[in-house]
Amino acid sequence: MALSNNQIQQVEATLKNSLRNKFQRHNPEPAVMPFHTRLLGKDRMALFSFIHSLNTNFGTTIFEPVAKAIAVNKFKSASSQQIAGTKISSESFIVINQIMTGLLTATTNPDKLSEIEAIRAVCQKGEMITVKPTRVDIKLEGQNNLIILFDLKTAKPNFGEFKGFKRTLLEWVATTLAENPIADIQTLIAIPYNPYHPQPYNRWTMRGMLDLNHELKVGDEFWDYLGGEGTYEQLLEIFERVGIELRPEIDNYFSRFK
Repeated sequence: MALSNNQIQQVEATLKNSLRNKFQRHNPEPAVMPFHTRLLGKDRMALFSFIHSLNTNFGTTIFEPVAKAIAVNKFKSASSQQIAGTKISSESFIVINQIMTGLLTATTNPDKLSEIEAIRAVCQKGEMITVKPTRVDIKLEGQNNLIILFDLKTAKPNFGEFKGFKRTLLEWVATTLAENPIADIQTLIAIPYNPYHPQPYNRWTMRGMLDLNHELKVGDEFWDYLGGEGTYEQLLEIFERVGIELRPEIDNYFSRFK
């Protein structure tokens, strides 16, 4: 079993608390879509509104705390919504721009390990510039200065978005190394589930921008990396079990809109 009983209980509690908080705070407004409401019914529009709202916050209210609960047994520490750093050297900016230009013009292929070492070589050279990079969704720390930073994506990003994601990953490397030049730093995109299942994830949309072996983990790759082999399948079972347990509460909530 990948997850301990304590971890399973933490995941279950996270799911229950998240749904119950959503029931208390969510205020569906189906009247803003009067044609849809009259065609489909107020209860169905309330369900649509609830699911849309839940999807918007799924990453921060469910996936992030679940990831933290899972990772604590395997890593020294796990935290969410962290700051990678506040300074980047001017020479690191130049290297990052060179990497991005090479990728955008297809004159170079993504090679994260080489990119990290290129940034490490200049991480404290030149002027130190104060920056405010994107917050890290999941930060893991391991032995021997290991630092792993995840940018959690729950939608289907397009190629244009991955250009921004790639720069963010490189900036996280630069800010981390500016503070700790010997850090074993890894920065990755995590997609908690494969929206194309049962087909493989369409990784071709990222090829040429991301190093697929060192910058991307999708579905079971991500969860099993955090908790060990079999974690992903255990999570699906936990989600199903909690859904069945809370079914009366869910039905009761939506019965108000019939």
